[in-house]
Amino acid sequence: MLASTDGWTSCAQGHRHWGRAGAAGLLLHRDGADGPEVLLQHRAWWSHHGGTWGTPGGALHDGESVDDGALREVREELGLTSDDVVLGARSVDDHGGWAYTTVLARPARPIEAGDLQLDGESTGVAWVPLARLDEVDLHPGLAASLTRLRQLLGHPER
Repeated sequence: MLASTDGWTSCAQGHRHWGRAGAAGLLLHRDGADGPEVLLQHRAWWSHHGGTWGTPGGALHDGESVDDGALREVREELGLTSDDVVLGARSVDDHGGWAYTTVLARPARPIEAGDLQLDGESTGVAWVPLARLDEVDLHPGLAASLTRLRQLLGHPER
């Protein structure tokens, strides 16, 4: 059953977004062999911006905090729980009347992409080095937020 806030809405910029109360996602990051890495999911072809790589996330439920929404989405989409991650900074992409909040998090334990449980909203998941994000087809919202997210990760663009 869909929550009362599931559905399409438009923002002040004229974009169409899923989630009438906004949306949130989790950007899990860790130190990798070649520098910082982020955990991205390859979005199923049928989804909005299908075929792109992005953060696990989605529509906020009525009255749900962004932290709770991001944790719910990562649980639904990848099988991770609040015990698996340590929440950090937040980044808000405000479109006027609609916003997507990215919640940064670090793993609380070793997490390997191959061990995660995909729910059908994605066709894959991978740790991608921050330095190689330009080599994958990123979800447009994530791509537009990269400068701000890199700052929060402590790795501004080169």
